[in-house]
Amino acid sequence: MNQKNTPLYDALINHKNKKTISFHVPGHKNGKVFLKEAYPVFQNILNVDVTELSGLDDLHSPSEAILEAETLLADYYEVKKSFFLINGSTIGNLAMILSAVGEGDEVLVQRNCHKSIMNGLSLANVKPIFIAPEFNKEWQVAGGIPLNSIKEAVKDYPQVKALIVTYPNYYGMITNLKEIITFCHERNIIVLVDEAHGAHFKRSKGLPASATELGADMVVQSAHKTLPAMTMGSYLHYNSERIDLERVKMFLRMLQSSSPSYPIMASLDLARKYIATYAEEDLEYTLQMISQFREKLNRIPSIKLLLYKGEGDPLKITIQSRTALVGFDLQSKLEEHGIFTELADEHNILFIFPLLKRGDVYPIEEVCYAIKMEMGEEEISERNIRELTKGTSISTLQMTYKEQQKKKVEIIPLSEASGRVCAESIIPYPPGIPFLLPGELIKGEDIHQIHNLLEAGSRFQGGENIKQYNLKVFHH
Repeated sequence: MNQKNTPLYDALINHKNKKTISFHVPGHKNGKVFLKEAYPVFQNILNVDVTELSGLDDLHSPSEAILEAETLLADYYEVKKSFFLINGSTIGNLAMILSAVGEGDEVLVQRNCHKSIMNGLSLANVKPIFIAPEFNKEWQVAGGIPLNSIKEAVKDYPQVKALIVTYPNYYGMITNLKEIITFCHERNIIVLVDEAHGAHFKRSKGLPASATELGADMVVQSAHKTLPAMTMGSYLHYNSERIDLERVKMFLRMLQSSSPSYPIMASLDLARKYIATYAEEDLEYTLQMISQFREKLNRIPSIKLLLYKGEGDPLKITIQSRTALVGFDLQSKLEEHGIFTELADEHNILFIFPLLKRGDVYPIEEVCYAIKMEMGEEEISERNIRELTKGTSISTLQMTYKEQQKKKVEIIPLSEASGRVCAESIIPYPPGIPFLLPGELIKGEDIHQIHNLLEAGSRFQGGENIKQYNLKVFHH
């Protein structure tokens, strides 16, 4: 297939060029009805923000331009079938889980997965078996799950139906996914991969292999994260003999908006062309620019540039403060210079580099100058390194998702929570691994470790209760 083609984008432009009169939704009527002060900002996008008109196909039953665009997508990623997602990877994760497993099935899950995976498990009402990820002491973040832990879990739960993993993690770390997939498929275990941050991985060299290449049954990718697609634009890839394709289509129709965004879909078509026609010389140039950026960062004594152990995503560049300033402090200081990073945690700041074309310029000098300006006078100090782990690497729920929905909750002092069933997620940052999940039994050692984390000043995602040394639990 000709990967230079953009059938959906072309159909949209052809429609725009007809200068049609709109008596259809949306209400802005090709931009004719819009607030005057905002029109200059939106005018170009309003021309192509249309609905399912003749010649523009239907996302939920594609037969023309959208089908052709999705076929080009599947051809590039070398899978049986690919789908455009206009509600983000969240919808892909939900559809992936609901179509692959059924109520009561035992499912292995990476404990530090995205919240949409947790929601999918609840909607499917499966029995999750959580596997703790490896913890990187130097980075102070959670990585992937080791094969040995998966083997141990399969031994303990031989009826397991599927495995759900995240690859890569937010910081670009990868696990040996090929070995994991081979092990699971030998036991007829479905492998579902949340590859939100890896849509750009499918290259011949210079980048890690995509889960689509490594044989995963289904893969979800956030095209908008590392490819030039609009926010909420994602891909779902189906490449399985173990999952019913019609179930996948059914859940996508059920979960996705019945009024899909044509600008988002067209951007997905264009993003596929961008990566599919991305020349080796472009990738070499980008990697060269990243290397220059890293060299400049390495010359700043007040920060530490982190390195992967083995392979990782070169677009992800993580630095660590060597001073009393924490990651959040440095992030705020950079924002005063107009530099906005992807994230900060207690220790780290994460930059996501773009996929440049040869000759493109990116302001790496400005970033390094700003860091030098803000960190130059800071005194270098020792960081507080600690390992945050859950007592057991494999755990399951004390109370099923259905039982949780029927139970009332109450807030009690943390000191009285031993032996009760948790009713909220307790997630300390770093490393972002859920310490307790709704439905899990709370043990005395959990309370002790949460208390220590609170005393040490750890941040918790959400959980206003825990900051007051309280915990939400289910009624007996």
